Formats: sequence, C-alpha cells, structure tokens
Amino acid sequence: MIIALIVIAIIVILVIVMYNGLVRQRNLVDEAESQIDVQLQRRADLLPNLLETVKGYATHEKETLAKVTEMRTQISDPNASIADKVKADNQLTDTLNHLFAVSENYPDLKANQNFLSLQEELTNTENKISFSRQNYNANVMELNNKLQSFPSNLVAKLGNFKQREFLQIPDKAREVPQMKF
Repeated sequence: MIIALIVIAIIVILVIVMYNGLVRQRNLVDEAESQIDVQLQRRADLLPNLLETVKGYATHEKETLAKVTEMRTQISDPNASIADKVKADNQLTDTLNHLFAVSENYPDLKANQNFLSLQEELTNTENKISFSRQNYNANVMELNNKLQSFPSNLVAKLGNFKQREFLQIPDKAREVPQMKF
C-alpha cells in the first residue's frame, strides 16, 4: 500500500512539474510575441519624425510616404493578429528600403543630422525586431516540442494547450537581390 501511494505521489508530482513547465513555456511564447509588438510599436513611433524630415526634402515622394503611414497604422492596430502585424511589418520594411534608396537622390536630406539619426534608430530597431522574431520562434519550437513529446503531450491534452505557429519570412525575402552596375 505504501509503495502504491509513493508511485501515485511521484506520478502526481511529475504531472504537476510537466504542467507547470508547459505553462511557463506558453508564457515565454506570449512574452516573446509581446516583445515583437513592443519593437514594432517602437518603430511605428519613430516613423512620424522620419516622415516629417523627409517631407521637407522629397515632396514628390508622397506615395511612398503614404504607404509608410498606412503600414504604421496596420502595425499599431491592437486588434490585429501577430501574423497580420508581421505581414504589415514586412511591407513596411520594403517601403522603408525604398524610402532610404530614394533619399540618395536628395544630398541635403542625406546630410540632415535628424534624418541620419532617425535612419540609425530605425536600423537598430530592425535588428531588435529580427532578434524578437528569432526569440519568438525559438520559444514556439520549445513549446511545440513539449506538446508533441511523451509524456508531456498527455498533460498538454489535459491542460488544453495548443501548438503555436512559427513566424515565416515572405517568399520575396528569400529572393537573391539583383546587383546591376
């Protein structure tokens, strides 16, 4: 009887440890997702200053500036899913790359200290966004591994834990850029 109670106690302890590990990992995924939101919002907060700086120099680039504003709004939407925000973020990155390429046509803009500072801040933010995405995917992988591995998959079913999706890069980002001289 004592041996049966010890075995039951060990099983209960193992279930509790596995459940708490799943909860901890799910929370890490949620926290990593919120870090992506934080970095996207940080970039969105920098954009109005960048747009105002560029407007003074590149008045006929209104379409590019309008696209940046539209993508910023989509990223800042609190009701948008992380996948929708990442999609808008990818489009925004493309538009910002175009904007920085266009800045080459405006020597005064390229020399503007405010523009250079904002460009550097955006570059730093892009790096932070990239790291946040990597961190999210690493945490999703760990959670999904636990959800698929025995015996934690049994505990996951009891606790109604769900697998999460990895953030994917768009096919366009996989293309090798064309260098023309």
